[in-house]
Amino acid sequence: MVTKSSPRDLEKEIFDLEDRLQNAKTRLALSSGQEPGGDSYLPPPPYQETDSLLSSHALFLLSDSALPLGSFAYSSGLESYLAHNKPLPPKVTPVASFQRFLKLSITSMASTSIPYVLAAYRHPEDLETLDNDMDASTPCVVAQRASIAQGRALLGVWERAFRGTYASGPFLAGVAAARAVKTVEAFSDALKSCSDAADDLGPKGHFAPIWGIVCLIMGMDARQTAYVFMLNHAKAVLSAAVRASVMGPYQAQAILASKDLQDIIIERIDREWNTPVEDAGQVVPPLDLWVGRHELLYSRIFNS
Repeated sequence: MVTKSSPRDLEKEIFDLEDRLQNAKTRLALSSGQEPGGDSYLPPPPYQETDSLLSSHALFLLSDSALPLGSFAYSSGLESYLAHNKPLPPKVTPVASFQRFLKLSITSMASTSIPYVLAAYRHPEDLETLDNDMDASTPCVVAQRASIAQGRALLGVWERAFRGTYASGPFLAGVAAARAVKTVEAFSDALKSCSDAADDLGPKGHFAPIWGIVCLIMGMDARQTAYVFMLNHAKAVLSAAVRASVMGPYQAQAILASKDLQDIIIERIDREWNTPVEDAGQVVPPLDLWVGRHELLYSRIFNS
């Protein structure tokens, strides 16, 4: 069965395919030791306002460190990890220990959240079910509270800042986005009408599924949606490392810009790309212990 698409959607698909073809031909020429040129290389298309540029604008907005989600108030278990791993083994530097933690944290975040991000992106009508499933499958109370706090903050940013631009008019990214807008509005209304009691069966507002549906509405593709989600997590953990005096800001930026970090993010996204939410779960059990014991620390500088 052929799905009917609008001319705008088809133009976007053609542009994306041409861009990927050009990129692949350039990389093939470089890997063969040749200068990009001749028949094996297509020059980049002339500047024009396309859906791709509009999605890039949304990407920049959602990857901005100034986005008020409260992510930088949490250390994602880093503060507890540092407290529970003193003194360090001989010949293990604080930076090396942190890099081990960062890799484990990215692995944990991908396995527990990326399936929900992508499921909400692909099936926005299931937002409330996905939110409920994620709440039930997050046993660590501290991680659960952090996810809900950030998810509700993102919902607030959508309603107060982004909805006026992306919910209608020329920036509405198609039929699927229009349906997703209605889903988010219904979810928000349901969230406001329920209490915060632990035994309340209403929606909670977890971060991962709300992120997926907001990115869909704002015109980002699924790969961008997953990558920015993971990159923002890495930025938050690195910011926590700087404030915890594990390293300086320049060293943190070097790690953030490194190929190793890019590779691990891409690797984890690829691994979880087709993972159903039923198979999502914690693959790094010590992360739940470090996050869960954070609020038991004698003193702390980050929120529980």
